[in-house]
Amino acid sequence: MSEIRNFRRTLQGVVTSTKGSKTITVLVTRTFQHAKYGKYMRRQKKYHAHDELEVAGDGDIVEIAATRPISKLKCWRLVKILTAAPDRGSDVEAIAKAAAEAAGAGARKPKVEAAAVAGAPKAGGA
Repeated sequence: MSEIRNFRRTLQGVVTSTKGSKTITVLVTRTFQHAKYGKYMRRQKKYHAHDELEVAGDGDIVEIAATRPISKLKCWRLVKILTAAPDRGSDVEAIAKAAAEAAGAGARKPKVEAAAVAGAPKAGGA
């Protein structure tokens, strides 16, 4: 029995938002020629994609693929990061590895040190 998946539609775009939990917003730009006038036109559309390990960051160029509906707006999933944003560095593999290690409680959210919380004074009185 062959384990080949069906062909899925894929798109490439730029990540514009990573504010949702396990969700990224990808801006996809397409260029096409007008049917009547022949002028080349540019159209943009935003897609919500599922990012399970939360490895993508703002400004990354990513590839997304169509999938079953995951939520009201999400029916795409992150396939891979093609190019990391300049401020994140160019080593995509290192970024993905670091995010996979911190994927337990959400890689995008900064982790609060337990020792810092224990030593901090309590607000609201003495």
